[in-house]
This record gives sequence, C-alpha cells and structure tokens, in this order.
Amino acid sequence: MTDYAEEQRNELEAIESIYPDSFTVLSDDPISFTITVTSDAGENDETVEATLKFTYVEKYPDEPPLWEIHSQENLEDRDVNDILTLLQHQAEENLGMVMIFTLVTAVQEKLNEIVDVMKNRREEEKRRKEAEAEEAEKVAFQGTVVTIENFLVWKAKFEQEMAELRRKKQKEEEQGGKAKLTEMLSVPHQVNSCLRQTTI
Repeated sequence: MTDYAEEQRNELEAIESIYPDSFTVLSDDPISFTITVTSDAGENDETVEATLKFTYVEKYPDEPPLWEIHSQENLEDRDVNDILTLLQHQAEENLGMVMIFTLVTAVQEKLNEIVDVMKNRREEEKRRKEAEAEEAEKVAFQGTVVTIENFLVWKAKFEQEMAELRRKKQKEEEQGGKAKLTEMLSVPHQVNSCLRQTTI
C-alpha cells in the first residue's frame, strides 16, 4: 500500500530545496503551495512569469494534484490557456510518480517559448514596417506607372482642362474686344469735343 503522505512530504522537501526563492507554502491541510516560474530574459530583458498554485489531493501521486495559475505577468489569455493544457497533458503522462518538478520544468520551457515568440513577432513587425517604408519610398520615387488606361484618363482630363482654358481666354478676349471697340468709338467723339473747345 502506497504511503501518499510520505511521498508528498518527501517531494515537498525536494521542491523547497530546488526552488528556495520562489516556493511558498500556503496551507498544510490540504498541502497547498505556490512556485513562481520566470522565463529567461528576452532580447530587451523582457520576461514572462507565472505563479503556479498546487494542492495535493489525498491520493497524489496516483491522482494528479490540483493546479491553477495564481498570478502572472506579461502573459496573454491564450498563453495562460496553453499553460493549463500543458499541465493537464504532463499530469496525465506522469500519473503514479511525483510530478511537481516535471510540471514546473514544462511550464519553464513554455515560458521561454513564449518569450521567443514575442521576439519573433517583434522582429516580424519590424521587417514588415521596413518593407512598407521601402515600398512607399519606391512608389514616391517612381511616380505612377503609365498604362494605356491611366494615360487615356489623364489625356481626357487634360483636354477638358485645355478646352476650359481656351473658352475662358476667348471669353476674356471677347470682353476685352468690346471694351476696345467702345474706347475706339469714344476717341473720335473726344477729338471733336477737344477741337470745338480750341475753336471757341
């Protein structure tokens, strides 16, 4: 017959010596504790962190412990769900053996993967922005590529603008011509009036 209490005590002592700075006992009955797991630092010293809370059930390790993510930093909801799913799979694979170290190690690896994904996303975003800027620069430098379609559209618009300018110019000339004609007609009248004044 398995002495569950003895196995649990032995594992607890081992866990406490492996994770002295991140291990905290929350209660003795049932035995409940937290272990804070932090990823390795990423490129810009960013980390992700999860504090895992484990509670031994009476027949642990023949039954899996209870677990939850007690707190976390910089994790998205899907990351939290991935970690919980990972814990479930690892627990099923390790039934019958003490498994807290295995579960924590799996979460540690997952957190490192998350930091790598964050780095890759950032690099991909940077590459995308650089490509967009390069493309915008090419377009600005090249101008618009002339095709038959856009040339015909431009030509029609140009001809319409030129016709409008000709109409305006002609209208101005006509109005200017009337003014000149009026001036020309009034010149003889002014000459006659000047002549009359000199003769008087």
